[in-house]
Amino acid sequence: MGKKGIAVWIFSSLTFMALAHLIDAISALIFSNEIKLLQLYPFLGGKLQLITPIAYFWVSAASTFILWGITCVVAFDNPVEAFLNKILSDAKKQGAVETQLLEDKSELLDAMYETIESDNEILGQVKDLMCNVRADVKELRPLKENMEKIKTELSSLKKEIKKVEERIHFSNSCPACGKPLLPEFKTCPYCGEKMKPLPENVVSLKDYR
Repeated sequence: MGKKGIAVWIFSSLTFMALAHLIDAISALIFSNEIKLLQLYPFLGGKLQLITPIAYFWVSAASTFILWGITCVVAFDNPVEAFLNKILSDAKKQGAVETQLLEDKSELLDAMYETIESDNEILGQVKDLMCNVRADVKELRPLKENMEKIKTELSSLKKEIKKVEERIHFSNSCPACGKPLLPEFKTCPYCGEKMKPLPENVVSLKDYR
């Protein structure tokens, strides 16, 4: 604050001096009076006396306005306000950076949301497919049971067919050991028992074929 006060005092004094020269120039220009203030400078007084009143007016006017502007700038310059303005400027820049980051993150979040939606659609399709498969499996269960039943019946039928074939091929049995024998066997190959001759109405397998 001390430096600021000294600067204001210096520039305000220079502004006052420039204003005094401006008044002197206006007096010399309008009333054709002698230029007096330039005589106060002992070393440059002789050279400054050669300046014309119109040039003296414009130089003093420009000096007055320039010095007055500098004085106002120095006087109204508030360091606290400048510091706050700098903080606000930095905050705006930081806010712009954060806004850009948020926009980038929002794009990433949108992409993630779209991915999740597509995954949900795929999961829904998989779920529907699983439901269809379960329904098909439920429909196939009775068919499987029927197939098992058919297999059991076929197995029983095979056993019966085998028994029938054995009865056809081995229509005779040994009275001693009970083994099935072909009709043309006269002696049991298992125990050696002699077989009784076949009745006349029984035809051997060879003759039957």
